[in-house]
Amino acid sequence: MEKSVQYGAWQAVNNCVRLKKGEKMVMITDLETQLIADVIYHEAAAVSSLKHPVFMMEKFGERTEDGSNPIKFPEEIAKELADADVSFYCAKGKAGELQSFRKPMLKVIEANKKLRHAHMPGMNEELMTTGMCADYAKVQEVSKKVHDAVHNARRIRVTTPAGTDLTAYFSSQRKWVICDGLILPGNWSNLPDGEVFSCVTQAPKGKVIVDGTLGDFFCGKYGDMNQYPLIVDIKNGRISQFHCANSLLMAEFWKYIEQDKEANRLAEFAIGTNVGLDRLVGNLLQDEKFPGVHVAFGDGYEGKTGCGWKSKAHVDCVMRNCTVYVDGKKIMEQSRFLI
Repeated sequence: MEKSVQYGAWQAVNNCVRLKKGEKMVMITDLETQLIADVIYHEAAAVSSLKHPVFMMEKFGERTEDGSNPIKFPEEIAKELADADVSFYCAKGKAGELQSFRKPMLKVIEANKKLRHAHMPGMNEELMTTGMCADYAKVQEVSKKVHDAVHNARRIRVTTPAGTDLTAYFSSQRKWVICDGLILPGNWSNLPDGEVFSCVTQAPKGKVIVDGTLGDFFCGKYGDMNQYPLIVDIKNGRISQFHCANSLLMAEFWKYIEQDKEANRLAEFAIGTNVGLDRLVGNLLQDEKFPGVHVAFGDGYEGKTGCGWKSKAHVDCVMRNCTVYVDGKKIMEQSRFLI
């Protein structure tokens, strides 16, 4: 299979959002990711020759690295998204923008029931030539098998050689969601894609060793966590204590999980299904799709899972070399599927 930025862009337009002739696309990007956005735009223009709106985030204000004054999602973009058929967010996430820009943007996107949105925070050339060049027919096949295995599960346990040992409990009232590269009307998904996720109901006690990748702005700042893993202890479904040898990350993580009363709550539980990936690369957007497990603290994607709460926070935690048991049956060993 071809491995190029152009092919990855072609897949995004033709296999994931499936843009059709005459449909309107909206592109939201930034200076750091503009070259990739341009390639995606070129592929979209080849399908639908309309003049599609393109928005550069820097136009709307200075993007501070420390999150002290994050730019707000502008009404100008919201108006274009309201009647769009397809949209792309292809930009590097900055501190504070999850709350000020991306969440308000996704709220507008979810209100447009015909819109297919590709969410690509932190996209780069490496991801375009790996995760976006995966065989999505195979990803869809594996995702269905995983969904079949977990959608009625009562408990799932994940362990890793680094010391992760977490048993999470689930309820039939919470939905399991398939994200397999095919984005349907009224939906959005991260690209590259490949995961099956839900929201945890209970987790009485456990330990998560984040030796893969940490989400939100931590990813762009710290990359691969293998050298300085974040050790998180969980009690009654919340973070009870944590530790990391990187003192700056410790301080920033502490501030992050104190944003609101749900920010330290164990929420998302996901199994990566992109079997086209052969390694972690230090970028959350792709690493959470690598075969294995990631969990997230904070927001539980109520609109997708029906979890019943919201939070300003959502920080994904990717683990390496996961072994997974679903109601006692082993479905993955050392990040290799057994189903």
